[in-house]
Amino acid sequence: MPDHLLILRLSGDFYTKARRTRMRFFRRLAANAAAALDLHGIPHRMEPTWSRIYVETPEPGAAEVLARVFGVQSVSVVQRRPWERLEDIVAAGVEIFGEAVRDRSFAVRATRRGERERIGFDSIRVESALGRALLDGGAARVNLSTPEVTAYVELEPGAAHYFFDKVPGHGGLPIGVEGRAVALVSGGFDSAVASWLMLKRGVQLDYVFCNLGGAAHRLGVLKVMKSIAERWSYGYAPHLHEVDLAPLLADLRQKVRPTNWQIVLKRLILQAGAAVAHRGGRIGVVTGDAIGQVSSQTLQNLAVITQASPLVVLRPLLGFNKEEIMDLARRIGIYDLAAAVAEYCDLMPEKPATRAALRDVLHDEAALDMGRLDRLVDARRIFDLRRVDPEGLDARIPEVDQVPPGAAVIDLRSANAYRSWHYPDALHLDLPHALSAYPSFARDRAYVVVCEVGLKSAHLAEKMREEGFEAFQFKHGISGLMSLAERDAGLAAALLAPAVRD
Repeated sequence: MPDHLLILRLSGDFYTKARRTRMRFFRRLAANAAAALDLHGIPHRMEPTWSRIYVETPEPGAAEVLARVFGVQSVSVVQRRPWERLEDIVAAGVEIFGEAVRDRSFAVRATRRGERERIGFDSIRVESALGRALLDGGAARVNLSTPEVTAYVELEPGAAHYFFDKVPGHGGLPIGVEGRAVALVSGGFDSAVASWLMLKRGVQLDYVFCNLGGAAHRLGVLKVMKSIAERWSYGYAPHLHEVDLAPLLADLRQKVRPTNWQIVLKRLILQAGAAVAHRGGRIGVVTGDAIGQVSSQTLQNLAVITQASPLVVLRPLLGFNKEEIMDLARRIGIYDLAAAVAEYCDLMPEKPATRAALRDVLHDEAALDMGRLDRLVDARRIFDLRRVDPEGLDARIPEVDQVPPGAAVIDLRSANAYRSWHYPDALHLDLPHALSAYPSFARDRAYVVVCEVGLKSAHLAEKMREEGFEAFQFKHGISGLMSLAERDAGLAAALLAPAVRD
């Protein structure tokens, strides 16, 4: 049969639950663990008990997969031996641990499980007897605080399990035991980490992405959320709902006072998420808001934004610092993917409201066609995150690392950044003006579009190519264009404003 036996230990949350609830959680945990192994093509056989799940498998890598199943506190690869007397336990322990502890410091950690009255002796006696036998067999010394080797023994009536270490899990609750919700995602650190935290607390999530930046933004979001789906979302098939909100932006710019642009936009996004949740029978909306991180996340503004949702709004990051969020992104494994997705928004007024009045925001919002939002939600695209291939979904916008002869360079950065440095003869336009102006551009020349990191430039180039223009985005954004200018024209980086140079 299988070469490896694993023990899955339950999160501490299980032990605070009534028997009926605990059994429901346990069944869901076992199903999610089996789904995780199936997803990764790992053959297995499961043996659930009251406080453990034993897994037989030929794949030692199964421990790392199972440690990512929420509800699991830790995983160990173990050897199981039958026993009738304490001497049997000690003899097996010397056989398994003897060579590993030779000439090294060690500690024995023993625990009892199941019907302890049938074991007949306590864990301290096991530790003492096995420790003495290991010392007699050549171990250097006992060190209970910082041992070089720890010999673990878990006893049950008739069976002892021996192992060297525990692969830590993430605890929490099995996905699905706390119902279903949707999470608003943008591809950045905050929304992905917020989603992970809610999955950890047993909430089954689908995702809503309000696209403002076209194919390039979609690609970045799909990469991040596909990673969450494949590495953490065991036991169900998560979907991403893409709502194209770009058609509402021009109307919002014209009809909403600039200080309230961000507040109204966040309310529209929240309403779109709530509409998707309602259509799917989900009971809440998750966001990545953290108090005070940006102007729209002051306590006053969060209160105004929350009023837009008829469903409960869950904000697991409210008390997190940005550094804590980014550290979690590294642990989750999406840091590099999220770092490549730039913040996209062309609604950046000079003086955004930090204490918006609900009355004023509702007055501004009343000027918009909210029926249009419902139509955009109805027209949303839905992606199965397990099956979708982000790279193959959309044709990538062609990139260049040189400016073709005769091509016009369009610079989409802020006016201050443009004044600090720009490519010779580059045309400066902010994205909204560029999107409205490009149909009047000459069609007998090529265009190279550049911005800070490539998201806005990809969006404009995408729209221009749809209309038949020969448009490209510059590879690596403004930093790539600056490097080209230094090589071709000898423009020294030392002369550039630090904010642009960095």
